[in-house]
Amino acid sequence: MKLFEFEAKDILRKYGLQTPSGSIARDPVEVEIVAKRLGKPVALKAQVLVSGRGKSGGIQFADDVGEAKKAAIYLIGSHIKGNVVRSLLVEEKLSIVDQYYASITIDRQARRYVVLASTNGGVDVEETALTSPNRISRYWVDPATGFNEETAKATVAQFSFNGDRDITEFASVIATLYRVAMDYDAELVEINPLAKTSSGEFIAADARIVLDDNALFRHPEFEDRGSAGMDDNPREAEAKRQNLAYVDLSGDIGIIGNGAGLVMATMDLVHLLGGRAANFLDIGGGAQPEVVGKGLMLVMSKPGVKAVLINILGGITRCDLAARGIIGGLSEVADEKPVAVRLMGTNDEVGREMLRLAGIPVYPDMETATKKVIGWVKR
Repeated sequence: MKLFEFEAKDILRKYGLQTPSGSIARDPVEVEIVAKRLGKPVALKAQVLVSGRGKSGGIQFADDVGEAKKAAIYLIGSHIKGNVVRSLLVEEKLSIVDQYYASITIDRQARRYVVLASTNGGVDVEETALTSPNRISRYWVDPATGFNEETAKATVAQFSFNGDRDITEFASVIATLYRVAMDYDAELVEINPLAKTSSGEFIAADARIVLDDNALFRHPEFEDRGSAGMDDNPREAEAKRQNLAYVDLSGDIGIIGNGAGLVMATMDLVHLLGGRAANFLDIGGGAQPEVVGKGLMLVMSKPGVKAVLINILGGITRCDLAARGIIGGLSEVADEKPVAVRLMGTNDEVGREMLRLAGIPVYPDMETATKKVIGWVKR
């Protein structure tokens, strides 16, 4: 579960970390009220569950109440990366002299938490990680010993600071983020940038927290959110309502499979052969025709999808039922796009014949089907 920035900052304040003064606002009138109360230049920050909003115009600055109201009229109701802006975080504009980066996340390959820190924070931290990896410190946490301020100091010892006070402050923030991650079962706790102001304070200018859905039962304060309703992406929200494992991606080839491993392998093959996946959709084992059909309709509904690759390996899932779902889903789609199907396993001969009679191409293996779809897209 992704938390909005204002929710993440509420949590950080509980642990003693400083955040800019401000409040959430849901219309221009509320923005005007908050800006008047602050009585200084403000930042208006769109509350959307995507990264990179700053480069997409989702953060505006205003020197007075009039400018703040105008910016609010522009932002509220606008779209950022397909997400509707319904609320703004209105905060004091900080006087920043340095920007740092700090996060706690999960290294799934190492099967442990990793602490990331850098003295080069801000919107281009991803570029820093690619071009200057030596500017980012990494520390893999031993769960048996944990992570504290002394360890944090050692983690950032490679960097140059303006005095011991900055080292101590930065290390304290990182150690606190680790406590937040442990207490909230978080997959990610990030401050970017961690701003050092002209007064010497370290303030969380922006923050992100992602919670592990499997641990939400331990955090009843979030049970009323309803994950499907809080995710601004309409397809991901609809998928959650239908209990489908769906993630939106930036490509143009729709991907459907039964089983997370098979779907990931299919996406890898698409990428290897020169294509780009538009989504991840796992219909799960033993999926009934209705589930397959709804999944296909969901993928077809995404603008920019030029073709769909369906990869079914029938073990628990019966291929004839999957075929029936594909045929039913296509019959309900208004804007039909080319579909290639690879079908193998239980009742696969029956399923293939059903698809052939319906005029839906079926291919004998993953590679052939993938090449066909990529060819359609590039044609």
